[in-house]
Amino acid sequence: MSEKPYDIQQRTFLLGLNIIQLSKHLPHNQAGKVLCNQLVRAGTSIGANMEEATAASSKTDFIYKCNISLREARETNYWLRLIKESEMISSPQINELITESQEIMRIIGAIVSKARGKRRK
Repeated sequence: MSEKPYDIQQRTFLLGLNIIQLSKHLPHNQAGKVLCNQLVRAGTSIGANMEEATAASSKTDFIYKCNISLREARETNYWLRLIKESEMISSPQINELITESQEIMRIIGAIVSKARGKRRK
């Protein structure tokens, strides 16, 4: 991953794409298949829900969809950390994906806070 795009939709799309690429390197044993399915499902859902949020019918709907995206980002981060710590694969890309998922969690969290009218100091 090189320079990060500013747009959250683009960042979440690229994260999902990179997770799909990473999943191709997970082992084909039972644990690898389970973690692969969980990671790909959660990692691609982040961007899908952010896309849905842009077409939300109300502010409440927007916040709801962003919150789903935030939960999926947290879950994605969990699966990435689990894969790394279990040494299922040895790829320097996993550290970049963990960092990116953490940054995306912070960005989406800030979007939700701002939409709710709560500002962090």
